[in-house]
Amino acid sequence: MAYQSLRLEYLQIPPVSRAYTTACVLTTAAVQLELITPFQLYFNPELIFKHFQIWRLITNFLFFGPVGFNFLFNMIFLYRYCRMLEEGSFRGRTADFVFMFLFGGFLMTLFGLFVSLVFLGQAFTIMLVYVWSRRNPYVRMNFFGLLNFQAPFLPWVLMGFSLLLGNSIIVDLLGIAVGHIYFFLEDVFPNQPGGIRILKTPSVLKAIFDTPDEDPNYNPLPEERPGGFAWGEGQRLGG
Repeated sequence: MAYQSLRLEYLQIPPVSRAYTTACVLTTAAVQLELITPFQLYFNPELIFKHFQIWRLITNFLFFGPVGFNFLFNMIFLYRYCRMLEEGSFRGRTADFVFMFLFGGFLMTLFGLFVSLVFLGQAFTIMLVYVWSRRNPYVRMNFFGLLNFQAPFLPWVLMGFSLLLGNSIIVDLLGIAVGHIYFFLEDVFPNQPGGIRILKTPSVLKAIFDTPDEDPNYNPLPEERPGGFAWGEGQRLGG
């Protein structure tokens, strides 16, 4: 019964969030079991472009370090905000969500050439958090029961928390920067006078990921689901 309940809960996770979270967990498990090493995964432009180790363009987004507090912290935030985005403003728009992944990954890889980061998964998580927070500006957050603030401040609170843990904030700044670029091009600029939609999901992605039976009249609600975790829990104002 427990297995069936766990399996059903797992299958209820939307597909992109399920695939990415699972890949991250399996990659970490493979490193813990010494089936592979982080040296086979990290971002190295020379090995990628001169030795054609193309897989590093993907695997550097999948490893969050050895199992411990930092890994669990990142996995919870990745699962939670990735799922809330996919079930909220990206509901019925799987291709657009995949395109956001590709666009964000491309920019981070490009910036990674100049900031000497070897793993970009944490920055990618911050990007997801940033996009969610900007799309839900009136949600009140509670962080570890200590801080109360509105959602747009969440990425900055996480950056401060990283600083307290002694981590480099370059990772957080990269995630915030890429998240802001995506949010501006997707949500802000097209609505400005004379603005146009620059980011257009390729039709091949729509053909692969979007299902034709989605209700065209569906208007997604903001991402209100708390996700079941107390870390960064949100509550809509007036609720």
